[in-house]
Amino acid sequence: MAESYRRSRWSNALFVAPYLVVFFALLVFPLFWGMWLSLNKVDLFGGGQFIGLRNYARVLSDPVFHQAVRNTVVFVAVSVPTLVGLGLFLALALNKTTRGSSFLRGLYFSSSILSVTIVTLIWRIVFIPNDGLMALIFNVLGLEPIGFLSTKGWSLFSVGVATVWWCIGLPMMLLLAALQQIPADLYEAAALDNAGKWRVLTRITLPSIKPTIMLVAVIQIVMQFQLFGQALIMTNGGPAGSSRPIVMYIYETAFIRWDVGMGAAASELLFVIILCAAMFQYWISSRKEVA
Repeated sequence: MAESYRRSRWSNALFVAPYLVVFFALLVFPLFWGMWLSLNKVDLFGGGQFIGLRNYARVLSDPVFHQAVRNTVVFVAVSVPTLVGLGLFLALALNKTTRGSSFLRGLYFSSSILSVTIVTLIWRIVFIPNDGLMALIFNVLGLEPIGFLSTKGWSLFSVGVATVWWCIGLPMMLLLAALQQIPADLYEAAALDNAGKWRVLTRITLPSIKPTIMLVAVIQIVMQFQLFGQALIMTNGGPAGSSRPIVMYIYETAFIRWDVGMGAAASELLFVIILCAAMFQYWISSRKEVA
């Protein structure tokens, strides 16, 4: 009996082994290797010299990194509430069992399956200075076209618009799934009490999906702090670094300047920033729920 039990345990472990191999190879090992690289002076040609926390000191004293952090924080602070709010609005509007709502769900979600290259090329056509869609609209209205991709202050806004259009599908579908899990008895009871739409929304719908709203917010914080492809292809971080995010700073440091140790240090700092931001969002949501 004991022998068969041990044999079954080993056979079960074999089913888990492929996942564990991939998990350790693609997540655990790179995580600790990146920590080790951040403590060494390393370039793309190999070798290395242990220098402790000097890479972190260099990153924290770099004004380019400070600018990248500001850009990323502003981008996340604007894009995440927009994605959550717009996703909730679309989920509420499309929470119906009609053919039209089903078509619109697929239409809004379709942008999420596109690659970042296709998304950015589409929006470059929209924002291109002279012949783009926005330039044509401005000309029709008799206004001077704005160089959205080449003007400081507008470049990060343009990246944000493309990102919201690209990422809105996931928040919408998650919130829509949560809405469909709310028991119909609650709405029937509210109808019997002659509750208005606003009261139903604030007293039944939003409290019922509050955990999903928090989940969507945390997911989007983690995703948007990793902004890279849109900024690289649409603006290349310009003008004057006004749309350079942290991940682009890491890429330029490690793979253009060949300072892998400093790039690894910046990536570890990004990990800490994402962790703190996600935990802060979770703490705020839990605090409101307890209150």
